[in-house]
Amino acid sequence: MMMTRRHLCGSLLAATLVGGVVPARADGKITVVDMAGRSVELAALPKRIVLLEAHDLLTMSLLHPDPASLVVGWAATDRIDSETLKQRLQGKHRIEVVGKMTPETVSLEGLIALAPDLVVTTAFMTPPEGSDLLVGRLQELGVPVLFSDTSSNTLASDKSLGPLASLEALMRMWGGILGTQARADTYVEFVRRSLADVASGLAGASPVTTYLEVQSTTDDCCWAAGRKIWGELLAIAGGAPLPAVQAPWFEKLSLEYLLSTPHDVYIASGGGWAAGGRPSLGPGIMPDAARLSLKTLVEARPAFQGLPSVQHGRVHAVWTGLITNPPLHILFVAQLARWLHPDHFPETYAAGLLDTINRDFAAVPIDGPLWTSL
Repeated sequence: MMMTRRHLCGSLLAATLVGGVVPARADGKITVVDMAGRSVELAALPKRIVLLEAHDLLTMSLLHPDPASLVVGWAATDRIDSETLKQRLQGKHRIEVVGKMTPETVSLEGLIALAPDLVVTTAFMTPPEGSDLLVGRLQELGVPVLFSDTSSNTLASDKSLGPLASLEALMRMWGGILGTQARADTYVEFVRRSLADVASGLAGASPVTTYLEVQSTTDDCCWAAGRKIWGELLAIAGGAPLPAVQAPWFEKLSLEYLLSTPHDVYIASGGGWAAGGRPSLGPGIMPDAARLSLKTLVEARPAFQGLPSVQHGRVHAVWTGLITNPPLHILFVAQLARWLHPDHFPETYAAGLLDTINRDFAAVPIDGPLWTSL
């Protein structure tokens, strides 16, 4: 479904139901509503935060001039997917690693030893099924816990608001945690205006069938992005997934199906650390290296030469950080809108939005290449 101004306003209005902050009381305490809809009381603005998803620091960096000064521990640092950006976000501060990429690697003892006044987690790192021992133990110790993300491949049902409404809820939550609600509201307004501009530019355009690929590697094929998040953003950008894609998160398609199903555009995904021959993208990567790595990915799959998207030169790749960091979803949408509907948007459309984010919001530069093309 094409995003219209009415749909946009409706989805953002729904975000007021989840995520946010109740104004501080006379005793200085504040109540923050997290992304799971839980109202959590904080004694004051936190100064010793542990992030069980390290890339939350990027969201903080759009609202606070030195967010790492408030973070004493983090996990899943590889999911920042850029060693350069990780170092920029951390700056001169020492942040202890309390876990790796999966829940079982999180050290409760190491976490508690840091004496946090807030732990921010996700449904993936502390799964809600059953009784999560880590969250329960922290609550017993009086350490407040907030969820910055409730999406999970393991959940049977999905109660998410959708990527746009979720962004507003997320920024309201972090604005409350950091005491920067006005700045959070300003960022949301920037995204709202930008998405309305995309919707206006797509007026009258037909959706472009797109093979949007997650986990793009030279030794595996063919993982299509699902209908949720990636797929929702694709629709907002004026695209449509392949007909066989019905799963919410991702779906493995056969190479035979891909070759026999017409599509106009192929978009791969890549990151800033090497894994399985995927495209190299993100802060700190050289533009020529990014393009060469996309070329290598396509050439390593000889059958791809038969895809109409490859034959017509409509092959692109994006940095995964544009998906894992909700505040950057607007860049993903803008660049895809340009690729899918080049007659509707200027070549530097998404780059202009990135310039605005870096100039008006980002505590550290978020530079490219965040996308590349053949």
